[in-house]
Amino acid sequence: MKKKGSRRQTRFDQMRPQQLAEETAPYGREMVIDEFGPLSGDAYRRWKRAQRKPGRPRRGKGAEVISVSVERELLSRSDMLAKNLGISRARLVERGLKAVLAAEGEL
Repeated sequence: MKKKGSRRQTRFDQMRPQQLAEETAPYGREMVIDEFGPLSGDAYRRWKRAQRKPGRPRRGKGAEVISVSVERELLSRSDMLAKNLGISRARLVERGLKAVLAAEGEL
């Protein structure tokens, strides 16, 4: 399988000296940065996106981490339900809170 961007399949240690000099000439230049101009708008957006730290996707207006005490048996049963539904514990709690708020007319 040919590597992307490679011009030759020959290894450097198998090249003749003249071939090796031709192949490696671009790597011996200094101050290559002088050949570049400012980034285009699209390139700048891609650069900024690459710099961003990975994180969880935002849902709604963001999320708040809370600590809640729950009976062990209730937690065990809710974990089994979440697993059967294929959702996380946090998503199950979120759904439960929304259901209670809807039932109380607050949603």
